[in-house]
Amino acid sequence: MELLSGREIAARVSGLINAKYQIHRFSVHLTVRNIYALDPVGEVDFGGSEYSPATRIALGTVRRNPEDTYEWWDLSRGRYQVEFNESLNLGEDELGLLEPEDRLMRAGGSHVTLTLRGKLETLEAPLVVDTLRLQIKKNARISRLRVFRFKLAAKAPSAPRARTGRTLKKKKAARRQR
Repeated sequence: MELLSGREIAARVSGLINAKYQIHRFSVHLTVRNIYALDPVGEVDFGGSEYSPATRIALGTVRRNPEDTYEWWDLSRGRYQVEFNESLNLGEDELGLLEPEDRLMRAGGSHVTLTLRGKLETLEAPLVVDTLRLQIKKNARISRLRVFRFKLAAKAPSAPRARTGRTLKKKKAARRQR
């Protein structure tokens, strides 16, 4: 498996806010577009016929200073859903790994590390706030994307069929009868 460079990863990502700050040596930062609260009831059953996702409720933002260009989400302890500005298009032989950014974790938030495959128009991650309060600015870089390329198993050439003594004997017998 091979870890792609930040530039190679960026070629698979659409919607970067500022490539200068988002592209790194072996990763790309993803930025926050929206944060949603979740309705406390979702349902998962065995076969999927009774599946019901938890409803998402868009959270409003606040301006901390009148001159601020971007607004902030003010989150209390709990679980949320983050939608990123970026989308992703990975090749068949590629695997994305989405990790929480260190600064997010030091500020009291986190999300699970996600494994990503294929084409994803909307990238999302479950966000957990463990502190009493966490403020996240619109377009903040909160996650790091790494992409790995793995070698697909090549079809092994079929080995020639071994001839058994019986087959040769049958062929010789057939020739004699002619």
